[in-house]
Amino acid sequence: MDASFTTEQDEIRRTLRELLHKRCGAEELRAALDTPAGHDPLLWAALAEQLGLPGLALPEAYGGVGCSVTELALAGEETGRALAPSPLLATAVLSAPLLLALGTDVQRAELLPRIAAGSLTAALAVPGAALAAVLGLTGDNGGDWAGGGRAGGVQARRTDKGWRLYGQVDQVLDGHSAGLLIVAAHAGGFARSRTLLFLVPGDSARLVRTRQTALDATRPQARLQLRDVDAELLGDEDADVLGALSRSGDTAAAVLACEAVGAADRVLERTVEYVGQREQFGRAIGSFQAVKHRLADVYVQVQAARSAAYYAAWATAGGARAGGLALAQALQALRGAAAEGIQLHGGIGFTWEHEAHLYFKRAAGDELLFGPVHRLRAHAADAARLFEGGEVTV
Repeated sequence: MDASFTTEQDEIRRTLRELLHKRCGAEELRAALDTPAGHDPLLWAALAEQLGLPGLALPEAYGGVGCSVTELALAGEETGRALAPSPLLATAVLSAPLLLALGTDVQRAELLPRIAAGSLTAALAVPGAALAAVLGLTGDNGGDWAGGGRAGGVQARRTDKGWRLYGQVDQVLDGHSAGLLIVAAHAGGFARSRTLLFLVPGDSARLVRTRQTALDATRPQARLQLRDVDAELLGDEDADVLGALSRSGDTAAAVLACEAVGAADRVLERTVEYVGQREQFGRAIGSFQAVKHRLADVYVQVQAARSAAYYAAWATAGGARAGGLALAQALQALRGAAAEGIQLHGGIGFTWEHEAHLYFKRAAGDELLFGPVHRLRAHAADAARLFEGGEVTV
């Protein structure tokens, strides 16, 4: 592994940081969260047109930049620093890889160039609070999460005119504003049930989308109600849907780990700046040894998480799987950094007006969606057969 970044990678990080510094400050962030979409469409357009962010990891044949997961993860680190609300995670990280892996030639040619250009956003809809299991991060995604052929989840039935979906999906990231929904559903009844993915336009008839109140407002979520909604099968019925979801999950975990590292680094940076200015007993509180020790512990955690996240991004680009463990490390570092930031900011750290609570909510919200940390680690340990007493494989 080459630990140094290329000139192109450094340029992506620098340009993105400068753009977010200008366009996604504290006031702009709060204003974007209050919009119906939950993000600033103008900022999203700038990210797409100036940096090609939605198509960063898509092949050039589909209008993408042709970079690897590493570049996308480094971009995620910068958006994590700013807590930038955007459809990047739902569109480029969760949805686009599935379209690329499972879509037919016609579907890829029609949808991926629009995603790369930023004119089409997408969202992955899976029943219940099962996103981490679906992506293979906290267990084997055997497909039971999609309803198991019983009542609940989303059911798909074939008609003379195609497929129709019936059911409800909660906690869909950017599901209220996405132009395209990728919906996981069970088809075939209980005896021959199987999980398939379907494409549903966001403006479909008999589709009701409601934005939900989320713990982390920077990651808007929606409830989808499908009442015999017309849908198009993604790929064909013999596609390895569960395998594709698991592979995309490891990629998502690597990007999320870099996001969390960026957020944790920013919290630490702000806290160090504050304790250097805040005075108590005639001296800056940052000069007290107890405060130094606490911040040193946070620094070590953040640097360890950064190393794990970078390795996961590099390994994922090469086909290895290290995202889940890196995500666990990064989420723990973010939670610790945010908690210390709130404590060391004192009374102001608990106020709604300060940014500290947003970073803490990002840590807690990501654990609810993609964790928790102990399950991420337990699944990684099971995959590595650490507690079987036999030969360890990676």
